[in-house]
Amino acid sequence: MRHALLLAGRGLGQVAPNPAVGCVLVKDAKVIGRGWTQPGGRPHAETEALTQAGDLAKGATAYVTLEPCAHSGETPPCADALVNAGIARAVIATRDPDPRTAGKGIEILKKAGIEVVEGVLENAARRLNAGFFLRITQDRPLFALKIAASIDGFIARKAGEATQITNAISRAHGHLLRSRHDAVLFGIGTVLSDDPSYTVRLPGMESSTPVRILLDSRLQIDETAALLNTLEIAPLWIITGDHSESAKAARLEKLGVLIISAEAVDAHGRPDLHWVGGALAERGMNRVLVETGASLNQAFLDANLIDALHWFQSPETLGSGAVPAFGGGQISGAEEIGGLEQVDKRAFGGDIYLEFSREQAESIS
Repeated sequence: MRHALLLAGRGLGQVAPNPAVGCVLVKDAKVIGRGWTQPGGRPHAETEALTQAGDLAKGATAYVTLEPCAHSGETPPCADALVNAGIARAVIATRDPDPRTAGKGIEILKKAGIEVVEGVLENAARRLNAGFFLRITQDRPLFALKIAASIDGFIARKAGEATQITNAISRAHGHLLRSRHDAVLFGIGTVLSDDPSYTVRLPGMESSTPVRILLDSRLQIDETAALLNTLEIAPLWIITGDHSESAKAARLEKLGVLIISAEAVDAHGRPDLHWVGGALAERGMNRVLVETGASLNQAFLDANLIDALHWFQSPETLGSGAVPAFGGGQISGAEEIGGLEQVDKRAFGGDIYLEFSREQAESIS
């Protein structure tokens, strides 16, 4: 099952709205087939593994990270495919919350006389697909906040100034994080000050750039922005206020930008983040990486929408007058954000990388 989970992870950021699933087929103590959900969500992991195994699948054990689907879409149900292949046993990490499956896949297997074992490495499997679980059960994606900060908790030397704080290893890992999410979200302030492209700049991985999502309530984006010059690499969605019918919106749409008018705004006229979560879930987003400035970081914190945190800490100090990671200024380190547990810690040269995750038991049960 650990191997199946590693395989499943290869699909993160590439398979939405589907979950990222891994499957390993074992017979006579040998792996005879393995698979993971392919880009775009098809083929499914079980189909890939069964294709590899061929006739050897008869009598085998299937280790699957998520309950095999029971509904027909572009392909027949995976539960039926496992039955038809003649497997003898299925070991399943966790059940699928999608009402179209939700126990039905397991029932298909059991009715066919297949032995079913559930709950093997369930917590790891649920965490891997926490975004999918949240989208199905709470109509919103997982929001993961990425912050690169000095050791004293600052993200820039002064407001409006781009500051390269972390080293090349940390920056490369940050690009890898982008590739493992369905979308990267940011605010107009960051775009106006830094003119970023938010692409994945790792050799050979440019095509893994996720959907770019800009929160721009007054449609302030400059029409020469880098985001608009990289539309051939990845889509750009702009969530705005009541500017969808403006001439500027029409010009942006002609370029291929998706303009989304927020139906709910906060006291400052900015798109309400809970509404944003629902709108992104409706469009199939499971995992969204938030890479932005202090104001929007604070808004996600205030809305209690930080499900995961990737904190890159440089040994550098920026000191008084620098820009804090959060607009409220009261948080200088990852450990000060409540409701998150540390799940990883690594050294990237002189930098420290810390990963935190919200306890998912309540969120996705």
